[in-house]
Amino acid sequence: MLDIKWIRENPEALDAALAKRGAEALSAGLIDLDERRRSAVQSLQDMQSRRNAASKEIGAAIAQKNSELAETLKAEVAHLKDTMPVAEEEERRLSAELTDALSRIPNIPLDDVPVGKDEHDNVVARTVGDKPRWNHPAKEHFEIGEALGYMDFERAAKLSGARFTVLTGPLARLERALGQFMLDLHTSEHGYTEVSSPLMVRAEALYGTGNLPKFEEDLFKTTDGRYLIPTAEVTLTNLVSGEILDQEKLPLRFTALTPSFRSEAGSAGRDTRGMLRQHQFWKCELVSITDAESAVAEHERMTACAEDVLKRLGLHYRTMTLCTGDMGFGSRKTYDLEVWLPGQNAYREISSCSVCGDFQARRMNARYRAKDGKATQFVHTLNGSGTAVGRCLIAVMENYLNEDGSVTIPDVLLPYMGGLTKIEKAA
Repeated sequence: MLDIKWIRENPEALDAALAKRGAEALSAGLIDLDERRRSAVQSLQDMQSRRNAASKEIGAAIAQKNSELAETLKAEVAHLKDTMPVAEEEERRLSAELTDALSRIPNIPLDDVPVGKDEHDNVVARTVGDKPRWNHPAKEHFEIGEALGYMDFERAAKLSGARFTVLTGPLARLERALGQFMLDLHTSEHGYTEVSSPLMVRAEALYGTGNLPKFEEDLFKTTDGRYLIPTAEVTLTNLVSGEILDQEKLPLRFTALTPSFRSEAGSAGRDTRGMLRQHQFWKCELVSITDAESAVAEHERMTACAEDVLKRLGLHYRTMTLCTGDMGFGSRKTYDLEVWLPGQNAYREISSCSVCGDFQARRMNARYRAKDGKATQFVHTLNGSGTAVGRCLIAVMENYLNEDGSVTIPDVLLPYMGGLTKIEKAA
């Protein structure tokens, strides 16, 4: 959420930033709404002050035996008593309206983010590794998995409908191995603290990370009003909600391996084959909580941690700087890691690492106390996939495909595979 004080002082900057994102100017309407809210607050304060003063004047009038004045003042207090609830309700209404309006405005891009409309305007930051070179044809992951006999979409549909997958045997173990490898790497070498957190959250947690109210259609809601997490970013970031941290203890770095649940609203017809776009998938999430000065450097560090996963797996990928029109709602700058999928003959996103500034912290009221011990500031938050396990499984299957249809296990995963070095067709 943006600061209304900053918007009042920098209306042109807000509108320019929104224009970069392809959105309409909003500063005039927000400032007008805030003026009406402030006027309502001031009016209510004036009423309260006058009621207090009139109450004292009544006592003075009675002491002076001025009954006429005392009655007039009593009538005024009674009128204020009747009027103030109306004024209080108006102030609450305007405050809620302003908060709702602010909660729907996207974050301000950093100055070095390329300006563009959509993914076609993203910029390649770097390309790492080489595409595999074979004498045999490439295949898509669902062709490979079904031929091996360990990937079943029909049974998944029978159980749950579209956009679900059943993995069995060594392919299920390979998916588990990938998640464990990522978690071990980030905790043992990258300095992240492992967290086991709930998979269901209250609406307040999703509001804190910016998923609500704008993106409710993308979420699965339970019968008791909670929501299934679309990513562990929600729980990991909200660990500091409402807290005041010591600057000396920053940055905090958290990681979690959890299922994620998304309704995929608006994706009808996209990636309907296979397991690229699922309602349920595993993801290793990375979250950092920093001070204002460290956030940009932490963003580069986090991205490097996610890239390390792909490097160790020997996967070819490129790192993209997203343009203003393709960035997420809460992001100030985002790097997408796009892994090469030979079966699709295309790069596909496997990780997205974003720096959010104090955008989420304002919604969560998460602050830190500066080293001088005086003023508090909002923390800066970052999140990224380290990485999406299902898509990483797809990448391994397609990039390590052998001519006979088997899939070689990458060396870094061998300790997790119980002696298995290759996945071959089920007997």
